[in-house]
Amino acid sequence: MGKVIRWVLGPPIATSALRQERLSNHWALGVLVVDALSSVAYATEEILIVLISVSLFSLWASIPIALAITALIFLVCFSYRQVVFIYPQGGGVYSVAKENLGENFSLVGAASLMVDYGLTVGVSIAAGVAALTSAVPLFYPYRVLLGLLVIIILTIGNLRGVRESAFIFSLPTFLFIAAFGGMFLYGAGMILSGSFPAAEFSPSARHYDEMGGTLGILLIFRAFSSGCTALTGIEAVSNGVQVFKPPESENASKTLVRMPSILGALFLGITFFAYYGGIIPKGSEETVVSQVARAIFGASPFYYLVQGATMMVLFLAANTSYAGFPQVASRLAGDDYLPHQFKDLGSKGVYTLGIFFLSIFGFLLLVMFDADTHALIPLYAVGVFVGFSISQLGMVVYWKRRGIREHLGPILTNALGCGATTLVFGITFFFKFTHGAWMLLPVIFFIVYKMKKAKKHYRMMEEKLKITGNARPKVSRRKTVIVPISHIQMDTLHALDVAVSLNPGHISALYIGSDRDLEKALRKEWEKQQELGVIPHHIKLHTILNEYREIQAPILEYLSEVQKKCESDTLYVVIPDVTPPKTLQYFLHHLTPSLLKLRIDNDRKIDAVVVSVSYKVYEDNHAPPDATVA
Repeated sequence: MGKVIRWVLGPPIATSALRQERLSNHWALGVLVVDALSSVAYATEEILIVLISVSLFSLWASIPIALAITALIFLVCFSYRQVVFIYPQGGGVYSVAKENLGENFSLVGAASLMVDYGLTVGVSIAAGVAALTSAVPLFYPYRVLLGLLVIIILTIGNLRGVRESAFIFSLPTFLFIAAFGGMFLYGAGMILSGSFPAAEFSPSARHYDEMGGTLGILLIFRAFSSGCTALTGIEAVSNGVQVFKPPESENASKTLVRMPSILGALFLGITFFAYYGGIIPKGSEETVVSQVARAIFGASPFYYLVQGATMMVLFLAANTSYAGFPQVASRLAGDDYLPHQFKDLGSKGVYTLGIFFLSIFGFLLLVMFDADTHALIPLYAVGVFVGFSISQLGMVVYWKRRGIREHLGPILTNALGCGATTLVFGITFFFKFTHGAWMLLPVIFFIVYKMKKAKKHYRMMEEKLKITGNARPKVSRRKTVIVPISHIQMDTLHALDVAVSLNPGHISALYIGSDRDLEKALRKEWEKQQELGVIPHHIKLHTILNEYREIQAPILEYLSEVQKKCESDTLYVVIPDVTPPKTLQYFLHHLTPSLLKLRIDNDRKIDAVVVSVSYKVYEDNHAPPDATVA
């Protein structure tokens, strides 16, 4: 098994070489910007879905809406440039809020960011599958299975290490930019030559009264909120500053300048050609991007190039989450808000547990929402604007503490960013509330509650484990040893040998069963092995019949009684276990020993030293040279 893992993930990376795993601006652009760029594939479509509900003529509003969203993209990116210089350690909204706004704001921001990272995986992969099924409808029934396969590939790619995953995942990003840029240039030439199939809107379709009234304003706000999915992924650069090569902040800042220019150009381009060609959403049948590419290139190979590039970028947009989520989780674990395992680097210099956790989250989303992009998107854009607003508010407080007059420019910039993103959050949450956005609130507050509980637990454990003058638990030289058994085989004998080596004053084996005939057969075998001298005669066998077929509860009750009788002794429980020749074979055996140890350790009435004794089985049938005690 170890050889297979080494072959899949590659050789381990020494700690001294981790700094070489940092990314240049070129590769970082491909890794951290792919999520934001991928939103081009569905942001325009989300706008059009809302506008088309009124009339064809209402599609004209897609252009000013796209311009407003693009302006917001530039504003947010410009605001985040300050964050990467002041908080080069990464962590984004969590780092900003922790220092300037306090615990509650920082945890809400971190929770919303983690949820948004998970939704990025679900939405991006679902949209990528939609791009594939638009070009090849034959694959539509297998969309969930395809999405799960992509998550597995992404997981393996990220577990191989930062630099290797950057090389693998950056190339489709550059192909996507080139393919869309070429499509727009070719489409512009068609417009100038008069060969582009422009749309014609009849006067009867023009609802001037609706577009100018209250209904029209609400409609535009709703379409705007749907299109704001184009902003998702912008925060990835500020969260992942430490993946850049030194000087980290300066390189991250350069990426934040390039990103809005590329993202804005692609987003406006798709929106313009969709409007000019009178393209309307067709649901799961075909995406808007596919229709635009088909209108420009027909069924030529260039159409499939655009669709292929779109599919790959959408699949790999989830990679932004794999770069950002483990970093944020590591920061939170370092502050005791998440299990400490989240801050441990694996053999390839990546946060392995964070990668696995994110993959499981993505799996669940795809299965629960049937890999439907439009079902997931209402949950998507809301969470990210919570992080935007908290981050900008934190920066306002940061500059204010250092003098309003001296830092009036940055204060105004961040205040404008905070006001804009808060307004967008309100609009987005209002219009998407009934479509599932309400679910985010209880989820975020639940995560915050659990993070606070984790912090409280770690503080309690630190206080309890602190070395003081208090007396430690008494460890008596006298020992009473209990060996739970279910059969009499080599693993049982090995555990008994280990128990005897402890030189206890009292030692006994305990059998729990529900069948009287089996109990009699085991007792007969026990007596036979004692007569043969295999089992020492001073080891007593106690058997308990339980008609309800319970095993662990009677053992716990027996241990509690033994402890009362031998309260001056240290109680040992030696649990036999088996280690098969191959790792995967372990799951073919009962997990009872591990579960029993867990139950004993967590029983307040039992104060015992639990020893799990593993008997290793070799394929060539030779016995292990030494006892293995885990």
